[in-house]
Amino acid sequence: MSIRRVLVANRGEIAVRVIRACRTLGLETVAVHSDADADAVFVRLADRSVRLGPPPPAESYLRLDAVLDAARQTGADAIHPGYGFLSERPELAEACDAAGIAFVGPPASAMRLLGSKLAARELAIGHGVPVAPGSGPVRDVAAARQAARELGYPLIVKPSAGGGGIGMKVLEGDDDVEAAVTSAMKAAAAAFGDDTLYVERYVRAPRHVEVQLLCDAHGGRVHLGERECSIQRRHQKLLEESPSPAVWPELRARMGDAALRLAAAAGYVNAGTAEFMLDGEEFYFLEVNARLQVEHPVTEAVTGIDIVAAQLAVAAGEPLRITQEDVRLEGHAIEFRINAENAAKRFLPSPKAVTAWEPPTGEGVRLDSGVEAGSAVPPFYDSLLAKLVVHGPDRATAIERAAEALAAFHVEGPVTTIPYHRAVLESDDFRAGRLSTHFVDEHPELRERAAELLA
Repeated sequence: MSIRRVLVANRGEIAVRVIRACRTLGLETVAVHSDADADAVFVRLADRSVRLGPPPPAESYLRLDAVLDAARQTGADAIHPGYGFLSERPELAEACDAAGIAFVGPPASAMRLLGSKLAARELAIGHGVPVAPGSGPVRDVAAARQAARELGYPLIVKPSAGGGGIGMKVLEGDDDVEAAVTSAMKAAAAAFGDDTLYVERYVRAPRHVEVQLLCDAHGGRVHLGERECSIQRRHQKLLEESPSPAVWPELRARMGDAALRLAAAAGYVNAGTAEFMLDGEEFYFLEVNARLQVEHPVTEAVTGIDIVAAQLAVAAGEPLRITQEDVRLEGHAIEFRINAENAAKRFLPSPKAVTAWEPPTGEGVRLDSGVEAGSAVPPFYDSLLAKLVVHGPDRATAIERAAEALAAFHVEGPVTTIPYHRAVLESDDFRAGRLSTHFVDEHPELRERAAELLA
């Protein structure tokens, strides 16, 4: 089908990113917004805009009926969900199909299959994709104890549904099981409406490495290399880079092949990401994010491929214009999430209006932003203000360019993560590529250094 007008069912920097990609392709755009975002940058950039409702997400951005009504009202023939909100809701993909609207994302069937971590894990096992030793469904404390006896400690309890680290608990021994499982089940039920858990062998210092996928409806599938996403707080990423300093060509090929096998088995179409835990030379499948990732720009920087443009083409029924042999990783890119958070206070949110906004420029510098001087930072949504992406011919050059860019980035109003990122770049462990998902907790001195840089 042809696409002429795209409704962007999101807000902030990702709405701006999609709107700009559409403009480059000559497509009209429709923004939808809550009352809190009525004057936001993304609303002004779009050709049209439609109010969804009051600021709380449940009354605006999460209202599938309001989003579909806005698409019908404006004659949109495609919906791009961005990330978060409705992006991984199969009901939106199904509603688009029923309305004759192109959904810029995977089919509902793939979302449902991969939305259950247990189902995705079984799919991975069935297609030779490595997974960490683990259990089947765990629905009570007794089942968890039985799994622990079979697998041995340490273990980690995970909800089968959802993500973001919600409900995950580490089990070091028998005394931890009852409290951890009870707590995890309550958290999973509240967040996802499903309290099913499973347990998995816990790797103490893994790296978090993910593989970007692009798939079309004609059997075309490519991976665009990997991203290192190990620097996280509360299981949420702060900084990403591509390629990973721990991955070499042969390992990249193995991880990419595993991700492509999984995508084929799930009937996956459009952009997606296969996430892995890397432990030395071994990798284990974690989950698939069935949507565009926040950190897609680092992959764009090293491949030269516009992932959002590719999403739109695939949604229109076009085949991919590239093969695996066309994909080349050139140089190194690092993305810094500029959140309205105070790292010195354990990343406490700082939802204050932006009174000054002076972003950096320079060779290899890209900024994806949803704010400007005068922008409000509503307390109802994620704290991400912008993404600073820096590219260089090698990792050392990218780090030096990033240090200069962060030092030149001037923001007043909210406290941001800029000082923390500057501290990370000063770290000998970061510069040497010695990373794990515990990097933030193992380097409390970086929060102290961020406070010094903030003063």
